[in-house]
Amino acid sequence: MKAFNDLADFSNEEISALLELADRLDSQPEPEALRGKVLSLLFLSPSLRTLASFQAAMTRLGGGSFVISPDMSIHGLETRPGIVMDGAAAEHIREAVPVIASYGDAIGIRAFAERKNLETDLAETEFSALIDLIHTPYINMESAMNHPCQNLADWKTLDDLGVPANGGKFVLSWAYHPKALPLAVPSSTLHMAAKRGMDVTVLRPEGFALPDVLMQKASEAAAKSGGSIQESDNRKEAMEDAHIIYAKSWSSTKYYGDKLGDQKAREELIDWCVDDPWFDNAQDDCRFMHCLPVRRGVVVSEPVLDGPRSVVIHEARNRMLAQMAILHQMLGGTS
Repeated sequence: MKAFNDLADFSNEEISALLELADRLDSQPEPEALRGKVLSLLFLSPSLRTLASFQAAMTRLGGGSFVISPDMSIHGLETRPGIVMDGAAAEHIREAVPVIASYGDAIGIRAFAERKNLETDLAETEFSALIDLIHTPYINMESAMNHPCQNLADWKTLDDLGVPANGGKFVLSWAYHPKALPLAVPSSTLHMAAKRGMDVTVLRPEGFALPDVLMQKASEAAAKSGGSIQESDNRKEAMEDAHIIYAKSWSSTKYYGDKLGDQKAREELIDWCVDDPWFDNAQDDCRFMHCLPVRRGVVVSEPVLDGPRSVVIHEARNRMLAQMAILHQMLGGTS
């Protein structure tokens, strides 16, 4: 494996094999599998689970890792092309990234969308520019429109819960948040559930539809896997017979890059907080999923988050296990 960038790059059979490997590495540890291997980790945007889970995964497999972030005690990184560097930053990303990559056997890169221009972010312009600077195997730790490591962990969580692929109902719901958040998790989660073969409903208020190109990608994946895609702004209707509700905030595509427009669009939507009544028409064992971090009492009520429906901690641990499988395959562990 030379790259882990998008679940769309892998067949369902290849994904199943990765998840089987993750289960095996959990029950039958291989603490020497990646002995002597080094993973470079470049965080151009913050993280808790991604950082900790990758470091834990490498340690459990016998390898090592190091972390670079502009927030650390380094010179400060300039990312703008064609710039005269007479400001505070002493190093440009064009030199920094190849150097960081050269110190490891693979590199993980995390870079959020700039959220200024939707077309630029849909094209993954920033992440692609970073990848063009390296020659080592790489892992997308979240880009403008993708979060494949989260997606693989979520697929594993659905398998662990016994949620049916074909016939399982997956509700991807917009939730209130005081800030405009990236599209990476909702867009790639939509694709993941569709690729798994589930019947997916995107539950969202007016003005917060996901871009057409992302909906089309998911629809094509669903068609191949026997699933379906639909959208709704009717909470009761969307949640009927649901097996899973996956809540996530995301910015308005109608006001993409327009902070004031987005803020005005969401300020009347504070009732989009997942609470017990949301589950009235769902399956009795309908579960609540979220990639974390999550704002209590804003995105989801405490009774739901702390109750038996919530699987967010299980979901978060699966990040480590799924990434162990990725690293095992990428860095030469014996499968």
